[in-house]
Amino acid sequence: QVQLVESGGGLVQAGGSLRLSCAASGGTFSSYAMGWFRQAPGKERDFVSAISRNGFTTYYADSVKGRFTISRDNAKNTVYLQMNSLKPEDTAVYYCAARTVRNTYVVSTARDEYDYWGQGTRVTVSP
Repeated sequence: QVQLVESGGGLVQAGGSLRLSCAASGGTFSSYAMGWFRQAPGKERDFVSAISRNGFTTYYADSVKGRFTISRDNAKNTVYLQMNSLKPEDTAVYYCAARTVRNTYVVSTARDEYDYWGQGTRVTVSP
């Protein structure tokens, strides 16, 4: 069973950048497709981005496409989310998630397809 710990959140002005990290332990990191989700106050947890086991396939929500970049380092058991050109509407708690899959190229966008979740890191973007 894998444990996930997010870091890198904080307060930033609109137009700024943050890099989130999610460190995994207790499992074989390369066995998992990874995803980032976010939950704004009073809203549901929404998909942000996903990356396949081998890192060759990535996928983004339309709202972040062109501004966010997901990547992973299997040697460091870590997945990243580089967030540029941040907007106030990006304010949320960001969660990383892991899904056990055999296919090394598959990505998942559905929340209920993920097996493990981190505790989240808060991102606040001021106007």
